[in-house]
Amino acid sequence: MRLHPTAGLVLRRLGHGAVVLWAAFTLAFLVLYVLPGDPVAILLGGDQSTATPEEIAAVRAEYNLDRPLFVQYLLALTSALRFDLGNSFATGQPVLEAIGAALPSTVALAVAALVPALVGGTLLAVLAVNARRPALRALLSELPGLGVALPTFWVGLMLLQVFSFRLGWVPALGAEGLLGLVLPAATLALPLGAMVAQVLLRALDRAWREQYVTTFRAAGMGRPRLLLSHAVRVASLSLLSVAGVITGNLLGGTVIVETVFTRSGLGRLAESAVSSQDIPLVLGIVVFSAVVFVLVNLATDLLYPLADPRTRPAVRTAAQRAPEAPRPQHPVPSPPTEEVRA
Repeated sequence: MRLHPTAGLVLRRLGHGAVVLWAAFTLAFLVLYVLPGDPVAILLGGDQSTATPEEIAAVRAEYNLDRPLFVQYLLALTSALRFDLGNSFATGQPVLEAIGAALPSTVALAVAALVPALVGGTLLAVLAVNARRPALRALLSELPGLGVALPTFWVGLMLLQVFSFRLGWVPALGAEGLLGLVLPAATLALPLGAMVAQVLLRALDRAWREQYVTTFRAAGMGRPRLLLSHAVRVASLSLLSVAGVITGNLLGGTVIVETVFTRSGLGRLAESAVSSQDIPLVLGIVVFSAVVFVLVNLATDLLYPLADPRTRPAVRTAAQRAPEAPRPQHPVPSPPTEEVRA
C-alpha cells in the first residue's frame, strides 16, 4: 500500500520534528546541569545554611536530584512525553500553567510586531525595486541591512529615550494596554521588517529578470502593475520558505524586548528561569518554543506546494501505474516478400 505523497511528507516532517524536539530538550537539560549553582538552594529559598542535612537530603530525594544525571534525564524525558513538565522550583506552580499565564502577553506582542514588519518590509522592497533613480534605489536597498545589523536592545533603549523620557508620548516601562505595546512592538518589528525586506528584495530582483516578466513588459504592461500582480506573488514564495527563521527571530526577540521594557510574557519568564536555574521551567519553555518552530515549519512545507505548483510531489495516475505490455524477447521475423520481375 503506497501512501499519498502529502501523507508521506507529513509523516517525514513529523519524524524530523520529533528529532528536533528531542535534541532541544536534551541540549537544554545538559546545559542547565553544566551551569554553576545548586537547584536545592532555590527549593530551600536561596539559603542552605539554615537547613539540616536531613532536610537537604529529603529535598534532593523528592525531586530526584540525588540520582545519577542519566537517570534524571530519563525521568524528565519520560514525564515530558506524558505532557507532564513538572513544577517550577522557584514558585511551585505547574510549568504548563506558568507558560499559559505568560503566553497571551507574548502573543499580543508578536502579532503587533509581525503585522507592521510584513507590511513595512514588503513596501520597502517594492519601493527599492521600483525606484527609477539609481541613487534612491541604492539607498533603499541598503536600509534592510542596516535594520538587521542594529542590536535590538539598543533600538529599544533609543526608542525609550526619545519617545518616553524626552517627548513623553508613551509610557516608559512595565505599562500595559495598547500604549504600553507601542514601543515594544516597534522595537521587535524593526529587525523583522528588515529581514522581510532583504528576502523580498533579492527575490524581486530575481523575478524581475525572468523571461515571462520580459515578455509582459514587451507586451506593454506597466512596471507597477507587473510588479504587484506577478513579481510580488512569485517573490512571496521566498518569504514563505523562511517562515521558520522569522519565527525563531520573533521568539528570540521577545526575550530581549520584554526584558528591556520590563514587560511580562514568555520571554521575561524564560530570562528569570535561566537566571534562577529553574530547570523544569526552562525545559518547558524550550520544549514549547521548539513545538512552535516545528509546527510553523510543518505548515510551511504543506502550504508551499499549494502556492507553487512546481514543487508538488508527482502523483502517478492509474494509467501510469498499469503494467506495461511485455516486450518480445526475440525479434519477430517480417513476412517474406515476393520479388517483382519486370
